[in-house]
Amino acid sequence: MPLGSGSFWQRVRPEQLFVGSFLLIIAIGTLGLKLIPGMFRNQPMDWLDALFTITSAVCVTGLAVENTAQTFTIQGQAWILLCIQLGGLGVIVLSSFIILALGGRMGVRSEMLVSSATDVAPKIKPQKFVRDVVIFTLTIEAIGAILLYILWRPWQANHGMPLGESIWHAVFQSVSAFCNAGFSTYTNNLVDYRHSGASLLVLSALIILGGFGFLAMEEFYRRLRNPSVVRRLSLNTRIGLVTMIVLLLVGWVVLGALEWSNPATLGDASLDKSDRIINALFMSVTARTAGFNTIDYEQAYASSNFFTMILMAIGGAPGSTAGGVKTTTAALVFLLLVSRLRMQSDVIAGGRTIPPETMRNALLIVLCSLVITLTATFLILAFESSSVIARKDYFLSVLFECISAFNTVGLSMNLTAELNDPSRAIVIFLMFVGRVGPLSLLAAIAFAQHSKTRFRYAREDVVVG
Repeated sequence: MPLGSGSFWQRVRPEQLFVGSFLLIIAIGTLGLKLIPGMFRNQPMDWLDALFTITSAVCVTGLAVENTAQTFTIQGQAWILLCIQLGGLGVIVLSSFIILALGGRMGVRSEMLVSSATDVAPKIKPQKFVRDVVIFTLTIEAIGAILLYILWRPWQANHGMPLGESIWHAVFQSVSAFCNAGFSTYTNNLVDYRHSGASLLVLSALIILGGFGFLAMEEFYRRLRNPSVVRRLSLNTRIGLVTMIVLLLVGWVVLGALEWSNPATLGDASLDKSDRIINALFMSVTARTAGFNTIDYEQAYASSNFFTMILMAIGGAPGSTAGGVKTTTAALVFLLLVSRLRMQSDVIAGGRTIPPETMRNALLIVLCSLVITLTATFLILAFESSSVIARKDYFLSVLFECISAFNTVGLSMNLTAELNDPSRAIVIFLMFVGRVGPLSLLAAIAFAQHSKTRFRYAREDVVVG
């Protein structure tokens, strides 16, 4: 079809391009995993499990129906890592960077998608923002890989692990951590490293930076370079930073206190006091959509898993590799509650009034997330066989799985591999919608652009509460 003014391409909206780019890379990734030789160590996956795995990778979730280390060859793991990197950066951002690097000009649609993230900081140019996103990502991942290699190589060398394999483990874990993916090349994820405080701190730093948000990184970078010019961080960055710190500290204390004496988790006799403290911190960090685990969440107390679900639902900052409703959204909903308790008509934060449209979007995101998660939980409970229903705390396990999937976390109470095909299809849908965002998906499938009506219906109030 010619690319004229009436062509299909010209009619594609930015939201449709954004959602379509994820669908395209998931489709290519699934086909590659199934059709390229040498991806599997033994029996290849069926199509649904391959789709599940690639969706989990592209949507940087980390839920897996098969053990990554045992199922895939190095080539298969590399294919998954490529999908993680594409999903973490965002297909549009990566493609825009390639165009710019080759000397081309960013298209109007790509610029609209990128500029939507820079509306809160209009002095940042979209082209420069895209370049810096990729530079930040590759630099941080490289530093993380080097540090992990230094920490892990002595033990691996003593146990006869080849140099190339050691490098691969460090690179894979670094990229997976920064992209908040949760995939691991180790058979039991990171359980073997729960005694290595330094390793967990490096991985925690990667996860935090990945979930901090590229826009916030760009602002800090600009302020460090030109402190006299950039005197004030945007309200978006300040809210995200404060919320992130509060959630990390509260999660650290609460999860540590709840699991401190649990012999199946932090209370394990092999863990000394410092190990417990660092593992509690890691539990708080990884719940922010990273998906790595150093404990068996099926053995954790129900109170700990419920609190973990709250952290998973909030997630990281907007414009980051993390999922969830986002820290700023949760903060705005909390500020709305505070403003109503103070009998204020406006929501105030940092000496600024939050626009009503932003507050409506925040509430809509929370409502959509709640409806989608609860509906998926109900459907899985209805579809599952008696073997899963017979599990201890089966309702909590299914709810935990759905919240983890929708908020692209990847933690599980060992339920993923037990799900039947209809339930796995629901989890695939959750991961995809959680990654692209419910509002983006709604905007992409809308039949027409919003248009202003020339009339307004008469008002009539309704009693609420």
